[in-house]
Order: sequence, then C-alpha cells, then structure tokens
Amino acid sequence: MHENPVRGSLFGNRDYRHLFGAQVVALFGTGLTTVALGLLAYDLAGAGAGAVLGTALAIKMVAYVTIAPVAGAFADRLPRRRLLVVLDVVRAAVVLALPFVTEVWQVYVLILVLQSASAAFTPTFQAVLPDLLPDERDYTRALSASQLASSLETLLSPVLAAALLSVLSFHWLFTGTTAGFLASATLVVTARVPRARPSPRESLWDRIAAGSRIFLTTPRLRGVLALDLAVAGAGAVVMVNTVNYVRDALGRTEADVALLLGAHGAGTILVALALPKVLDRLPERPVMLTGAGVLCAGSLAAVALSTAHSGEWRWPAAVLVWTLVGIGSGLVLTPVGRVLRRSAREADRPAVFAAQFSLSHACWLLSYPIAGWLVTATGFTPGWLTLAALTVLGGLAATRLWPRHDPPTQHGPVADDRLAGAEPTGGGGERPHPFTAGPRHPRGPRP
Repeated sequence: MHENPVRGSLFGNRDYRHLFGAQVVALFGTGLTTVALGLLAYDLAGAGAGAVLGTALAIKMVAYVTIAPVAGAFADRLPRRRLLVVLDVVRAAVVLALPFVTEVWQVYVLILVLQSASAAFTPTFQAVLPDLLPDERDYTRALSASQLASSLETLLSPVLAAALLSVLSFHWLFTGTTAGFLASATLVVTARVPRARPSPRESLWDRIAAGSRIFLTTPRLRGVLALDLAVAGAGAVVMVNTVNYVRDALGRTEADVALLLGAHGAGTILVALALPKVLDRLPERPVMLTGAGVLCAGSLAAVALSTAHSGEWRWPAAVLVWTLVGIGSGLVLTPVGRVLRRSAREADRPAVFAAQFSLSHACWLLSYPIAGWLVTATGFTPGWLTLAALTVLGGLAATRLWPRHDPPTQHGPVADDRLAGAEPTGGGGERPHPFTAGPRHPRGPRP
C-alpha cells in the first residue's frame, strides 16, 4: 500500500516528492536542450537554421500525435517505474549524442528518437499521479504544482541557459540536459510507482484506439478536446509569433521578447497558485469554460493590436494580452487531469492520458503552421484572425459538447469495478454516477 498523506501535506508523500523532483529536473533539462538545439542548428545550417528548427518542431509534433497512443496501449502491460527509467535513459543518451552530429539529417533522426521517448514518458507519468494520490484535493494540488513547474521552466530555462553560455560553449548545455534526465531516472528509481491495472482489451488495435474512442464517446471529454483547440489557437500566437512581433512590429529589444514571454508565463503561474482553492468550491466545467472565454478575449485583442501600426501604448497592451492568454491557458489546462481521472476506469487511465496528449498536440499541429506560414505570407492581422477563429470555435464547441449537467448512468445490482461496494441510491439497487465509458456502457448518454 502507498501512503496517503494527510490533506495539506502533499510533499510529505515521499513517492510523490521524488516523482515531482524527476519532473522538474527533466523539464529544465528539456528547456536547456531547446536553447542548445537552436544554436546547434545555426552552427550546422547558418542562415537556414530557421528551416532546420521548423522541421525539428514538425517532427516533434508528429511524434507526439502518433507515438503517445501506441505507448498508452502498452503502459498497462509493463512495469511503469522501469518504463519511465528506460525512457529517461534513452533521452539522456540521445541528448549526449547531439553535440557530435555533423549533418542536419542526423539532427532529425535524433530528434525523432528523443521526442518519441518524451511522447511515451509524459502520458505514462501523468497516469501515475491519480493512482499515487487517490485523494482528489491532493491530486488537484499535484496538477497545480505540475503546471507551476512547467511555467517556471518556461521562464527560468532561458535565464539559466544564458548564465551558462556566459562561461561555457553551447555544447555543454547538452551535457547539463543529459545530467537532468539521469537525475530524473534516479529519482524515479527511488520512488514506489504503482503498477497499472491491466486493460481487459486484448486486441492491440483496440488498446491503441481505446483512449480516442473514450474521448469521442464521453461528452465532457469531447468538450475537453474542443478546449484543447482553443488553447492551441491562442497559444500559437505566443509560442510562434512573439519574437517577430516584438522585434519587427514593435521595434523593441531581445530582452523585451523575454519579458513578453514572461508575462504569459506569469499569467499561468498565478492561475496554478490560485486554482486548488477554487476547485475545492467549483467543478471543472465553469472554470475551464471561463478560461476559454479569457482565451477568446485575448486572441481577439491580439487581432485588434495587430492593426495598430504606431503608438507607445502597444507595448503595455501587448503585455496585457499575453498575460490574458497565459491566464486562460492555465484555467483550461490545470484541471484537465481531474476530468480525465473522472472519465476513465482505472484500467483505461493510461490510454486516456495518452489520448489527451496526442489529440491536444494534434491541435497544435494545426495551429503552428497557421502562426508560422500564414503570418509570414500575409502578415499578423490575417494570421491572428484565423487563429482567433480557431480559439472562438473551440470555446463555443466546448459549451455545446460538454453538458452543463452530466447525464447520469444507472447501474443495476451488479456494478462495474469503479462502483464495487457502493451503496444503492435508487430503486432496485440502481446506482447513478457521471458517465464513464467502459464495457457496461460503451456509448455516451443523451443529454
């Protein structure tokens, strides 16, 4: 049995503490790799570095979309601790090899292996937490801590990289990343990771497709998928266009690029700190739909901002818009794990977390080219208007797809494994509960 820490003492759980530490050091290692990879691309390709990085980013997204469901199909068949350690070691070995490449195609091959390992590692790690932290309030705090760590990495990794580059060659950043992945593997080894409950599905294709089928079957998860589109639409403006907007449209410095990205990260951090108490009082739906509304407001404000060609007011307005997008993203992304946990039987959790990882990155695979190619070809206003349309479409679709009140599913006297031991609440021993896809009810209820 795993310890169940008293409420309010999340980091008193040794196993969670070690896994969280593994996540943090791996995140910062990945951040250093991002900086070093850009410098390596310039070293190999010179003026063609942008094309190299664009191709590497496309490879990353394709790996995330295709590998995650396959990894989810096997996550319940393998010891999860051993799997996480092996994936960390693979990532460490790939990063250690990057400084020795001499051709661009070698970069692409290593990036494919690296991102495939990450596509298997992340959803497997996410699926461990609800098993390790059965108390929902502890799990909510863990989700907020993960979001906070991710946001801090976005803010601090470039600063750490800059400090290291002041005294070392960029090749040493890869060494630091390797050390981070090995430290992550060591922390995972020292934690007790509960084994996944085996899925009853026998067919390999059935296991691969299980997560996506559950998403398409469950009304609230269809809403989550629409919200993923809203996040990708607004987020692509920040992730892809910040540098060009600050440098070309505003005519400001490289330091201001970091400040504007920091404003986005600060918005997400504020939400991550505040949400645990909010989610103690409110269900996920209104919180996440509020986030979609903030994302819509932020993306439309960005379009309006792009039409202004002069004025000192544009800089503080941009800081406000980027902060709004960060707040909206945090409101949508932080509670997602709670919704996934409630929407899947224990045996299906690896598949559902893998499906969320894959499908959400498919949304980014749609929005990234718009932010990159369309904005480059037509300018900020047409490109950002298209991304704002995606954001608004995702937000509106979520309000329709995710019912205000989840229709309950009635069970007879024989309950499924999630309801074993539950007290009857209706006549004839029926037990109503929010719909969870599974063998007893493979299709979603009608609202």
